[in-house]
Amino acid sequence: MKLHDTPSTENLPTYRTPPISGNQINGLGIKEKNRPKRVFHALWRTDFPWAGMNAFFIMNNPWELLWEALKYRWNMRRSTGPVARQRVEVNAPNEMAQQLKEKAKEFGTGIVGITEIMPEDLYDDVELNYRYAICIGVPMRREEMLHVPHARAGQEVQRCYGEVGGVAIELAEYIRSIGWPAYAYGDPRSTDILQIPLAIRAGLGQLGKHGSIICKEYGSNVRLSTVATNIPLALDKPIDIGVDDLCIGCRRCTMDCPPNAITDKKQWVRGEYRWYVDFDKCVPYFTATYGCAICIEVCPWSEPDRGTKLSQMLLVKRNKNGSSPDRVGSLTYRV
Repeated sequence: MKLHDTPSTENLPTYRTPPISGNQINGLGIKEKNRPKRVFHALWRTDFPWAGMNAFFIMNNPWELLWEALKYRWNMRRSTGPVARQRVEVNAPNEMAQQLKEKAKEFGTGIVGITEIMPEDLYDDVELNYRYAICIGVPMRREEMLHVPHARAGQEVQRCYGEVGGVAIELAEYIRSIGWPAYAYGDPRSTDILQIPLAIRAGLGQLGKHGSIICKEYGSNVRLSTVATNIPLALDKPIDIGVDDLCIGCRRCTMDCPPNAITDKKQWVRGEYRWYVDFDKCVPYFTATYGCAICIEVCPWSEPDRGTKLSQMLLVKRNKNGSSPDRVGSLTYRV
């Protein structure tokens, strides 16, 4: 994609007395597994170090964007509700999983998968009595997202959160109607869980260099929601679509990131060696530009109808060379 005029990194919101580094809060450099701490995106709360920046992000939005957010908030009041007294017994978790996936698609999802909720998926101040996560993805309208990092694209992000959150709400209501508890989680500001790790384990995609999920169907141009439930379900598995094969050698998001927050090497983060975006560099720019999203839209995977062909090409190249993804990265696809 061709970027529209990109705001400079001058005059970004700053703290007079900077809080503790968001990278430290996120567990950068930590090789032991532990649960995440709240650092940003925690609506109605002020008991975390970057709460001021989070409040500025919310208040900095124009009315059109706020209106989409308010509509979404109103809908999310239906995240939970009464459970039917008569329960449908589940003797075949694989059949129930398929039934709920079909329901999710009927309600409007583009992609859906199922995984178990692990302790490291929950913020350290949260306890959930749910075992399964039904992860849902809906694509954003590409013609609107081409306007990153401006308010028009930010409005589309909020509209899509409303859409994908609506799917989660309807699916959770359906599960409750057959006698099982279920809770719908929408955008990051209303959640107790980390949506991306769950979606990756549920087989929706892989983590990209820009810190967001990349799926074969929509690339990074997707928003997530989750339904947490206890209804017995068969699990999906993580997939390999060749994301690392491209990300290791591709520098598109690295070069196009105005605050230089994206690095070309994986790092240890809370016990996992993975891609990581520098929080302290990213968030002030993200806050000032309606959620930015430059990195996910310049990503080659996000070009319409490109992901499937790109995945096939990368996996064929890997198999032909008998190489691991880091080896293939040196032969990388040109962007």
